[in-house]
Amino acid sequence: MHKVLVLGAGLVSRPLVRYLLEQPDFHVKVASRTVSKAEKLIDNHPDGEAQSLNVKDTAALGRLVQEADLVISLLPYEHHVTVAEFCLEHRKNMVTTSYVSPAMKRLDSKAKELGLLILNEIGVDPGIDHMSAMKIIHGVQDAGGEITSFRSFCGGLPAPEANTNPYGYKFSWSPKAVLLAGKNSGRYLEDGKEINIPGEDLFDNYWPIKIEEIGDLEYYINRDSIPYMETYGIKTTKTMFRGTLRYPGWCQTLKKMVELGLLDETEREDIKDLTFAQFIAKLIGSADTTNLKKDLASYFRIEADSDVIKRFEWLGLLSDKPLPLEKGSAMDLLGEIMLEKMPYAEGERDMIILHHEFVAEYPKDNRKEKTFSTLIDFGIPHGDSSMSRTVSLPAAIGAKLVVEGKIDATGVHIPVSPAIYEPVLKELEQLGIAFKEKSQRIK
Repeated sequence: MHKVLVLGAGLVSRPLVRYLLEQPDFHVKVASRTVSKAEKLIDNHPDGEAQSLNVKDTAALGRLVQEADLVISLLPYEHHVTVAEFCLEHRKNMVTTSYVSPAMKRLDSKAKELGLLILNEIGVDPGIDHMSAMKIIHGVQDAGGEITSFRSFCGGLPAPEANTNPYGYKFSWSPKAVLLAGKNSGRYLEDGKEINIPGEDLFDNYWPIKIEEIGDLEYYINRDSIPYMETYGIKTTKTMFRGTLRYPGWCQTLKKMVELGLLDETEREDIKDLTFAQFIAKLIGSADTTNLKKDLASYFRIEADSDVIKRFEWLGLLSDKPLPLEKGSAMDLLGEIMLEKMPYAEGERDMIILHHEFVAEYPKDNRKEKTFSTLIDFGIPHGDSSMSRTVSLPAAIGAKLVVEGKIDATGVHIPVSPAIYEPVLKELEQLGIAFKEKSQRIK
């Protein structure tokens, strides 16, 4: 019996736990601070077990790791290195869906020395994006070609029929991660030129894109794209861009929120007994809220009937609604009202879009080709969201392959080798998570 320890019972955990419980000879233990969440995931399955765990109780964490054959950490990313250190101590393999941090990378040589694998970035973004890109890149290289341009875009959005608010966005859990990502700086390569975008200018730099079957969207840079030239083995590419997808209007509105200071994380002591309107008036230096709409438009140097002002109004930022917190940051307040006003309704579908555009040149026959690879996946009404399936199923499949001894790699890895991405993509396709690809000759 293969013993798998799953740390965390959050919103993306369910598809992974159910997948592993369906495998023959697997015993799955889910450890969570809230044991009732773990019990709900196990759902009385004979090969499942729920366990209460406060991850700060390192003695208890160490014992659980010691009892397992493999550990999957779905905890917040800041806990992964602690878990990995216990895995090395007790000689256990580990899987996460999060980006490799510098501290995790430093465990590479120790993991190799012990013959252990710590497989990271095996979710959707990061994860499916790496695997689907590498499949095409290796195909081009095997055919004697080289990638000269790679652009990749990913977004988790409401399905078109669930796109029912002026922001074109909805939340299943705290908006904080999305808002924090809105402060990241970006770096990419365009026609051989390196372009840097400071975090405060992120939403000044966005572009339109049309996705077949979905329609008009917009995108902006997702962090630093340039290291992926080495990661993906395409060091000679002239263009390297990884972007985030949104419905139109998101970027121009977030740009004004940044300008106003609504993404500020400094805790404020001056918000007790204020309404949202009074708080906004305070931010723009307005004496009162009598002409707030007009004053805000003037502050932004836009028209009072513009879409941005309408979105602020719809969200309740100009209302007499009392602030939900007595102290906290502007970002905390924005997150609270977004979660209240922009949740998924019961039965609504979310959607994951992952879209790659490659340009490849084949010197032998003087040919140039453009390839499009697109995944559009929808959540199941009243069932698992697309986000939870696309994040956790790659990790579940990866974990199964590791436990069954089908991946030989050791050290700290991400899924860019055929030994990992081929079986994972193949099984995802069987589970209905599949890409459509098309190529056209451009020379």
